[in-house]
Amino acid sequence: MKLPTFSALLAFFGFASFAQAAPLAVGSAAPEISAVDQDGKTVNFKDVYARGTTLVYFYPKAATPGCTKQGCSLRNSWADLQAKGIQVLGVSGDKPEAQKKFAEAQKFPFPLIADTDSKVAEAFGVPHLLGIPKRQSFMVRDGKIVWNMLGASTDSHAADVLKAFDALPKK
Repeated sequence: MKLPTFSALLAFFGFASFAQAAPLAVGSAAPEISAVDQDGKTVNFKDVYARGTTLVYFYPKAATPGCTKQGCSLRNSWADLQAKGIQVLGVSGDKPEAQKKFAEAQKFPFPLIADTDSKVAEAFGVPHLLGIPKRQSFMVRDGKIVWNMLGASTDSHAADVLKAFDALPKK
């Protein structure tokens, strides 16, 4: 009797974890959502988009090897990103305290969003497994998704973002 119950739970959680909308496609309206950052301050994404091209990148878990490489790639290319006017918002399901510790340890110059209720990931259509988002990135310009990377890189994330930005039509 225990085995069928366990199997039923696995089936339920497996289905629940993958039964979600597809990631936002290029041309889609960018979600106008709010969430808190590593300092507990509310970040209104629409306000961030209004300041210029914005990279919203999702990572599974703060302070893990791949997520650290991904964030450090962006940190290490911060001057190049800033020269092109690209803002960055990192998003994971971690609590603000974990995001703050991660940001401080790695000296990230950009906000980390604490998406503890998965509302940001859901708004972007990012698949997740039991609240942990898949690694994906979206570039927003003028309120629209202009580029996405479904299965974003770690070591070369900044290079991928800069290459994609350079390939965008000029305003």
